[in-house]
Amino acid sequence: MVTQLAAVWRFRHFLLSLVRLDLRNRYTRSALGVGWTVVQPVLMAGVFVVVFSGVLEMSPGRYVANLLLGLAVWGFVRESLVTGSGAFLAHESYIRQCLLPYALYPLRLVLGSAVHAGIALLVALAAVVFVDGHAEKLAMIPVVLPALALLLVAGWAAATLFAFAQCYFQDTRHLLDIGCQMLFFLTPIIYPPEVLVNRGFAWLARGNPVNLFLELIRTPLATGEPPDAKLYLYAAAFTAVLTAAAFAVVRRGQRSLVYQL
Repeated sequence: MVTQLAAVWRFRHFLLSLVRLDLRNRYTRSALGVGWTVVQPVLMAGVFVVVFSGVLEMSPGRYVANLLLGLAVWGFVRESLVTGSGAFLAHESYIRQCLLPYALYPLRLVLGSAVHAGIALLVALAAVVFVDGHAEKLAMIPVVLPALALLLVAGWAAATLFAFAQCYFQDTRHLLDIGCQMLFFLTPIIYPPEVLVNRGFAWLARGNPVNLFLELIRTPLATGEPPDAKLYLYAAAFTAVLTAAAFAVVRRGQRSLVYQL
């Protein structure tokens, strides 16, 4: 694992240039450019506020702030999984011609997803201040930074695993699309976790790794209270296991992967 991380670090400048290229190409000839990253969650939040804020008996301001924070985290998770699953197929020409570390290709896509998620998170923080009216909650930003770092690593590891799966089983991305749609509604993003608990599905909230990161990232910024310290241990353990699995798959499959492209 250390050897592979060192190899990725050695090509870090090349990696960052690819990420910049992706961001530039994504918004070429677009009227709003990166503004679309802001428009999408805001429009989604507007729809959900109209439908759910009254049903859940939450003030629109508080609901908007919670929802935008949740959508920022979810957007990164979904894009890392779905887009990351095509990392090796999208870089077939690089893989056949260059001896670059395989873990670099999913990281390229995950870092692009992280940029968009970061912009969405800034929009959510603006909602906390100007819509919910609680600027003091921004004091929790240092508290969520370790969770954001763990989420980035976990997203990279998951993208690597699914990228290998996609090469051997071409329907992986289609299954991920369906799975993410289901997971979105099974994760307390558009509703508070208490909805699951009150219906006897507390186990579903506890066993959902996305909800774990929501508790570490959204809850402090939405409530102004730091999360339980043991949640950091759970997130670190989950990320460590996922990362170890990803690097084990890379080490085992990197020699035969080219034959699956």
